[in-house]
This record gives sequence, structure tokens and C-alpha cells, in this order.
Amino acid sequence: MAAEYLMPEKKAEIFEKYGASKTDTGSPESQIALYTYRIAHLTEHVKKNKKDNGTRQSLLRLVGKRRRLLDYLQEIDIERYRKIVKELGLRR
Repeated sequence: MAAEYLMPEKKAEIFEKYGASKTDTGSPESQIALYTYRIAHLTEHVKKNKKDNGTRQSLLRLVGKRRRLLDYLQEIDIERYRKIVKELGLRR
């Protein structure tokens, strides 16, 4: 079941903006952008529902996945890494 906030159209829009095309789901940039979108949504949920530890755990797992992808991208191509961090407004 797809989450309501993440419809296929929204996914395609994210992949088109940060990846090479609408169907470019494999590039690190498109995955990082998708994780960032999901993290922002879950962060709002966890702020409202402080006792929802299952969602909190999922949020931490997503943050870790995004971090690993960013580390990978930084290793293989520092310019692509800098570009995606700047576009998404991630710090570090």
C-alpha cells in the first residue's frame, strides 16, 4: 500500500527533478531526494505523535540510509555530492 503523501505522480516528479528522467529510480541523487522527502514527512508526524516509537524507528532507519547514500556519493563523485546537498538544503 502506497502512502497517501507519496503518490506515483509525486515520486515521478522527484525522480525527474533530481534524477536523469522520470524513471531514473536508481541514481543516488534521486534516492537521496526521495528519502529527504519521506524524512521531512515522518519528522512532522513524530513531532505530533511523540509516543509513536515505530515511526520514530523508521525515521532513524531512513536517515541512516540517506547518510550511507550521501557517503557513497561523496566517495565516487564529490561534485555530484555537493550539488545534491546544496539543492536539497542538507547541511554538513
